[in-house]
Amino acid sequence: MSNNTTPAVTLTDEAKSTLRTAAYGTVSLLAAAGTPHKGNAQASIALTSATGLVGHVLSAKSKDIHLTGKTVADLADQVLPALTAAMTLLETHSPAEATNFRATIQVAIEAALHSSKGDPTPVVIAMANKITEALDAA
Repeated sequence: MSNNTTPAVTLTDEAKSTLRTAAYGTVSLLAAAGTPHKGNAQASIALTSATGLVGHVLSAKSKDIHLTGKTVADLADQVLPALTAAMTLLETHSPAEATNFRATIQVAIEAALHSSKGDPTPVVIAMANKITEALDAA
């Protein structure tokens, strides 16, 4: 019996970059929409707390996340398609990891939405809904 904990699925560097861009871009989008600093920190912790292949990819030291633009719309134009692409890619390679990725992003969203004493603003809720729609578009 083996105690090997290395993920069985292997992803290309480009695929890993897509996952990281989608995940960390989600936190950036929520921040741009107005989540408080504490919420963004909690969302980032949710990403680095992921397990499985997704956890290994998201916790790897990397400089391949390049989010550019000066507006929320510019950021959304990069992140929302990356979320859909990440889900499509993972569903092809490992449906279980696609489920894991989706759950990780949802936990990050929830952490961002519920980290402050007040209710999230309508703008933040709308952005969270757009992120979820992008996950579901795959």
